[in-house]
Amino acid sequence: MSGTPPIVIYPPSPTGGRRVRVGDEVLGLAMSLRDVTEFLRRAGMNDLEDLDVAVSGMIEWRGGGPDVWAAE
Repeated sequence: MSGTPPIVIYPPSPTGGRRVRVGDEVLGLAMSLRDVTEFLRRAGMNDLEDLDVAVSGMIEWRGGGPDVWAAE
């Protein structure tokens, strides 16, 4: 993932889901780790698995890690 723009997963929204951004582009609203993985695959990061996404140092998880999907 060398040269990949910053990847940010925002805190869960009050209505559910987390916004996924790569660089300046918002890829969508993920409802699960699997959704994040799929968004990143569609953005060209084809060799990713859910575990890669969960532990990647390239991803900034705001408002909780990959196991947090509901607003508190």
